[in-house]
Amino acid sequence: MSSPPQTLDPPRRSHWLTPVRIASLIALVASLAVFVSHVADERTPRPAPIPRHTRLTAEAPDPLAKESYPDPAGAATHARAAAPSVAAVAASPGAPSLSQVQRQLAQMHQVQKALGNRHAGPGYIDATTGAFAPANVVPLKVKEVIAGGNAIADFPYVYGGGHASFVDRAYDCSGSVSYALAAAGLIGVPETSGQLEHWGKPGPGKWLTVFANAGHTFMIVDGVWFDTAGRAGPYSTRWLRPTPSLAGYVVRHYPGL
Repeated sequence: MSSPPQTLDPPRRSHWLTPVRIASLIALVASLAVFVSHVADERTPRPAPIPRHTRLTAEAPDPLAKESYPDPAGAATHARAAAPSVAAVAASPGAPSLSQVQRQLAQMHQVQKALGNRHAGPGYIDATTGAFAPANVVPLKVKEVIAGGNAIADFPYVYGGGHASFVDRAYDCSGSVSYALAAAGLIGVPETSGQLEHWGKPGPGKWLTVFANAGHTFMIVDGVWFDTAGRAGPYSTRWLRPTPSLAGYVVRHYPGL
């Protein structure tokens, strides 16, 4: 009687996908993903950082705003001013010479004499452009302040104008003074009238004096006033001859000027 045939067990398969090995593979794939993402991030241009804006100091209400002919509608379409440094170029040798100004003054005096007006102020204010030309030989910094004032002399008045940036379509009282001072490098950022109470040094200057309080500011440059209040209309010059009330203002000047 023959014995039953023997059956062989099938060969055992190698179970290489053990839990430990699966975990190792997952970790390896994750590491590769992080590496590829890092390389792609290094090759992709990063956006420029968002600049931080200087915090603005709120301006107190201007009690003389009505005398400045506010014109928000006109300001919305008015051309923007150039940077103060660009305006200062007008104080270069290309500006009117002293002899030209003297000729203009002589003509003006003749007209005033014919009209019986013998109380003319210094300097010359152009009737068309509203620009001011001093009669005296003034320091370069003062010329640059005048050039800055001339650049925005007939711009509209809007409360808060000229404070977010020197380059604007309209300027309030302190925005106007700040722009003119910046043309000569006498101020770094637009300041409110309250801040201008602490600008420079106490007391009047020889060529340039700033008057400021919490709500309003103006200045006198070589005998002519630069002020938003008291203008003849919304596009009239900021250069004025009549002396405004000086009561209640802090008086400041720039050292040496």
